[in-house]
Amino acid sequence: MKKHSARVAPLSACNSPVLTLTKVEGDERSRESPAPAEAQVQAGVEGSGRVNRCCWKCSVTQLKKFFWGVAMVLGVCSSWSGSTQLAKLTFQKFDAPFTLTWFATNWNFLFFPLYYIGHVFKSAEKQTPKQRYRECCQFFGDNGLTLKAFFTKAAPFGVLWTLTNYLYLHAIKKINTTDVSVLFCCNKAFVFLLSWIVLRDRFMGVRIVAAIFAIAGIVMMTYADGFHSHSVIGIALVVGSASMSALYKVLFKLLLGSAKFGEAALFLSVLGIFNVLFVTCIPVILYFTKVEYWSGFDVIPWGNLCGFSILLLTFNIILNFGIAITYPTLISLGIVLSVPVNAVVDHYTSEIVFNSVRVIAIIIIGLGFLLLLLPEEWDVWLMKILTHLKVRKKEEIPEGNGDIISGLPNKSRRTRPSMSSFTH
Repeated sequence: MKKHSARVAPLSACNSPVLTLTKVEGDERSRESPAPAEAQVQAGVEGSGRVNRCCWKCSVTQLKKFFWGVAMVLGVCSSWSGSTQLAKLTFQKFDAPFTLTWFATNWNFLFFPLYYIGHVFKSAEKQTPKQRYRECCQFFGDNGLTLKAFFTKAAPFGVLWTLTNYLYLHAIKKINTTDVSVLFCCNKAFVFLLSWIVLRDRFMGVRIVAAIFAIAGIVMMTYADGFHSHSVIGIALVVGSASMSALYKVLFKLLLGSAKFGEAALFLSVLGIFNVLFVTCIPVILYFTKVEYWSGFDVIPWGNLCGFSILLLTFNIILNFGIAITYPTLISLGIVLSVPVNAVVDHYTSEIVFNSVRVIAIIIIGLGFLLLLLPEEWDVWLMKILTHLKVRKKEEIPEGNGDIISGLPNKSRRTRPSMSSFTH
């Protein structure tokens, strides 16, 4: 019977060879099986080692993600402010904002090829370009990228993309880049308002306050220049650009939902194809009607145009794919940090006047943008932190007070017998 039990015991996941051996030969228990105290100590050491290794891995991962986030913030800030300043410089020689918009949007075609190069280097299961394309095409529907899907799911966003960039660039001609960049930050408030109305997103009081800050900042920014015609038109153009950007994001979420990285890259490349096929005629019409006219192709500052397109492409790549390696909040933070960068450049290169109204407007819009970066459960997290701090403060009682408090019951216990003796 003992032999039979020795063969059956290893079938259980809880049993080890040592436990099986102790069942068969009881006199070897002291030699093979460790003492209970030693086993507990050994288990505690192993458990603490595993916890330490896990904590070390988590901390290293978070540090890497944070440092990548800092790099992404610098990339977004430099590419966005650099493209804005370069566009301002380009218009001094080449006064054609729509042509510049068309030229830069054509570079969107590079999104999917660049994504596929990254897929080849990073993915373990490599696919051919055709296989990857067919897989990403499922984003447009079960039939893939058909002509109907192209005109119903891509063309409207191509129009919104062109309008957003054109209104932004046209505003740079009217007002300084600091005002343009800070007013464009209002698009996040517009996204919240449209999401709340159209998508029925969760109502958040702090985001309503942020939207009020954005509207107040727009009014104050208009007042800062004394309601001159050129400044009012410029501010209206930027607000229109921010509105188109917000409408693009909300409609994308409403009609298409969320997209994976490959699907997003293919979608942006399709927008570039739409721009080449259907928007090319507009710069040609503007050229022959002399709305956007230049004397010859040799006077076009091709370096500025290509530099602007590369910076804008870099900005959109980081904005769309940077969340794969860092936190989305840090990426959004790079947009608002471009405002002080543009302000410093404008201070030395233009005649901008930073009066008190303009400074307050910039601060209010920036504060509203930062409030919109708060997560939905920020109030729950804040209450948890405050509760934890209160509990920790109560636990940090000085040792002297602890001795006095612990001594009082002893004294009361000593005096109780004397009280009872008087009663008796």
